[in-house]
Amino acid sequence: MKEITIGMSASTTTTVTTTNTAKTMKSGALDVFATPAMCALMEEAAQAAVLPALDSNEGTVGTQLSITHDAPSPIGSIITATATVIAVNGRDITFSVEAHDGVDTIGKGTHHRFVINNEKFMMKVQKKL
Repeated sequence: MKEITIGMSASTTTTVTTTNTAKTMKSGALDVFATPAMCALMEEAAQAAVLPALDSNEGTVGTQLSITHDAPSPIGSIITATATVIAVNGRDITFSVEAHDGVDTIGKGTHHRFVINNEKFMMKVQKKL
């Protein structure tokens, strides 16, 4: 692993479609951007932010996500999630995360990820079978 530093950042985008609405994802009854979809987009941005610092045999796993979902976004909205490293404690990384729909900040919070060795991690998973 190369050095992961405060300020490393990445953004990811998605378009609100019928596949990522609260109604489809069963997190609500309406055709608006689903909270679980926002969470996934935030995690995608966080892992992308530190990917350049990882060795080819390393990855990150999410360990904690604490967010608010503050505004609805209709079908057709383009959602951008941004994650920025705000703390590094060994292999534990803390991010500030935020999502925007082009009109409003729709969600924000913090996210923790942990750097893993992919092969060792999957060996632990296989032991559960």
